[in-house]
Amino acid sequence: MEKIKLLLTQYQEAILYIVFGGLTMLVNIVAFWLAFQAWHMNSSVSYLFAWFWSIFFAYLTNRTWVFHSTAHDLKTVINEIFQFLVARIATAVIGFVIFYFGVNLLKQDAQIWNIIQNVFVIISNFALSKLVIFKKKA
Repeated sequence: MEKIKLLLTQYQEAILYIVFGGLTMLVNIVAFWLAFQAWHMNSSVSYLFAWFWSIFFAYLTNRTWVFHSTAHDLKTVINEIFQFLVARIATAVIGFVIFYFGVNLLKQDAQIWNIIQNVFVIISNFALSKLVIFKKKA
């Protein structure tokens, strides 16, 4: 039992990142459904609406429960939000390039390349959040 507690403590950030990542995906799905099905927005607007709310949710949960941000003054929080948003946009673009490369240039299975790009994006977002955005001050 002690070994399990030690592992949970040691990997707490990664575990919480995965849990809140799943919840972020749920926020995205619900927001998309609301916009597309309930409010009859077109698919592109629904996608952007869902992306915005999932990124907003991800920032708040990552900031508070995963990485325990200590930023409290307005300037620092705005900088943190900006870095979070830029990182998410950058990894999304790189993820798309990876997907496009695998599917359109190599002519391979889209499902497999979607998984590959998702793994890249998740690991990259975690690393950027831990090492840059919510970096612990020494």
